[in-house]
Amino acid sequence: MTGTETETQTQDTHEPNYDEAFDVIVVGAGLAGSAAAVTMAKRGLEVLLIERGSSPGAKNVFGGVLYTPTIRELVDFESAPLERYVAEKRFSMLSHDDETALSLRPGEWNHDPHNDSYTVLRGEFDEWFAQQAVAAGATLVTETTVTGLVRDGPQIVGVETDRPDGTIRAPYVVLAEGGNSLVSEGADLKDTESRENVAVAVKEVLEFPERDGVIEDRFRLVGDAGVAYQYFGEGAVGDAFGGGFIYTNADTISVGAAYRLEDAATQKQSPEETLNLFKTHPAVAPLVRDARTVEYSAKTIPEGGAESIPDLVHDGAVIVGDAAGLVLNNGVHLEGTNMAVESGYHAGRAIATATERGRRDADVLGAYPADLEQSFVVQNLQRYAWMQEAVEADRDLLFEALPRAFADASTEYFRMDRQPKESHAENAKRTVLDALGGWTGAAKLALRYRKVVT
Repeated sequence: MTGTETETQTQDTHEPNYDEAFDVIVVGAGLAGSAAAVTMAKRGLEVLLIERGSSPGAKNVFGGVLYTPTIRELVDFESAPLERYVAEKRFSMLSHDDETALSLRPGEWNHDPHNDSYTVLRGEFDEWFAQQAVAAGATLVTETTVTGLVRDGPQIVGVETDRPDGTIRAPYVVLAEGGNSLVSEGADLKDTESRENVAVAVKEVLEFPERDGVIEDRFRLVGDAGVAYQYFGEGAVGDAFGGGFIYTNADTISVGAAYRLEDAATQKQSPEETLNLFKTHPAVAPLVRDARTVEYSAKTIPEGGAESIPDLVHDGAVIVGDAAGLVLNNGVHLEGTNMAVESGYHAGRAIATATERGRRDADVLGAYPADLEQSFVVQNLQRYAWMQEAVEADRDLLFEALPRAFADASTEYFRMDRQPKESHAENAKRTVLDALGGWTGAAKLALRYRKVVT
C-alpha cells in the first residue's frame, strides 16, 4: 500500500497487509468515525481508521459550531485546537434591505466550559481528534478511498479500497463517510435522499490582512470570545428555503449560505451567486468589508430529520453521523457535530460488546440504535420531525412577508415626527398582524410553532 500512513505498529513491508489484522474498519475519520474509533480502541479492539483525504479533515467542509459535551468525556480536551468559544448567538430576519435581529449574550457562556460551544477549523480539529484515536491504539491510514464493501453472503466482512490489493477484511465496518455516502448507497444499505431533504451549503473563510483586531472590533469581542450569527429571509438566500451564517474564528471568519438542493436545482441563481448576494446585504457587508477569501468550499447536508434515518445496523456494519442523516435544523438549533460524535460513541460501544460476545449479526448490534433512540439525538430529531413540512407550507410568510413586516413595523414604531407614540405603535402592530392574517393567523402560527420554544 502507498500513501501517508500513521500506524500503532511498525510494518515490515512497503505494502503492509491489513487483511484480517483488525477487529473493525472505520470508513471516514471525521467526528463520528474518530469518536467510534476512540471508543472501541479504549475497549481493546484493533481498529483501522481509513481517511480518503491527505489528513483527517482535509476534505471536510464546515462553517459552524462544534458542540463538545461527549468529546470532552471521550478524550483529554485540554489540547484541542479550538478557535473561539461562542459568547453570542444572533438570529436575524433579512428583507432585501433591512435586518430585524435578536441577540443573546448570556454571561454564563463566558465561563468554562462555555456552554460546550466552540468554533473550530475542521482541518485542524479532525486531525487532532483522529490522533486521539491513534493514541488510544487505533491505526490511521490516509489517502485511501473505500470504493465498496466485501460480503460473504449477507454478511459484510470488509471493504474494497482504491489501493493495489486493496481488499481489507474485518469482522465489523463502521460507515462514517459523511452526507455524500456513496459506499452505503452503493451497497444498498440506504436510499439516496430526495432533493427536498438535502441542503447545499457554500462557505468562504475570510481574513482581514491589513488590520489586527478587526474581528474583535466588528463583533464586539474580548479575548477568545466569538459569535454565531444566523440569517434567514429573502435577504439571506433569495426565494430559497434556507439561510446564511457568519462564525468568528481566531483570525478569520466563516461566511456562508445553505439552502435546499431542490431550490438550487430549479433556481437560476447558483450557490456561489447566492453567497455573493448575501455578503452584499446592508446588514452583512460592513462585517466582511475589506476581507480576502482564503478558502471556498461547498457540501451537501442531510436535513430529512427523523423520518430519513436509514436502518443503522446491518450484518457486520453500522452507519453513523451525517451518513445516517443525524442533523438538526429547526431554524433556532443548527446541530450535527454533537450528533455525529454521540452516534459514533454508541456505535463503538455496541461493536465492542458484540466482539466480546463473539457475534457479528445485526441483532447483537441493535444496542446501537436502541441507545441512540434514548439519547438526545433521536429525541431531538423526533421532536422537530414536523417542522420541515410546516416551514415549507409557511415558506412565503416566514421568508418574505414576515421579514418585510418586522422591518416596516420597526421603522414605524420608532419613527420620529410630531405624531403621538400611540399612533405609531398601532400602525406597527397593524403591519405585523396584516402579514400574519390578523389575530387568528397569529394565534395559528404561534400554535403551529410552539414546540420550537416549549
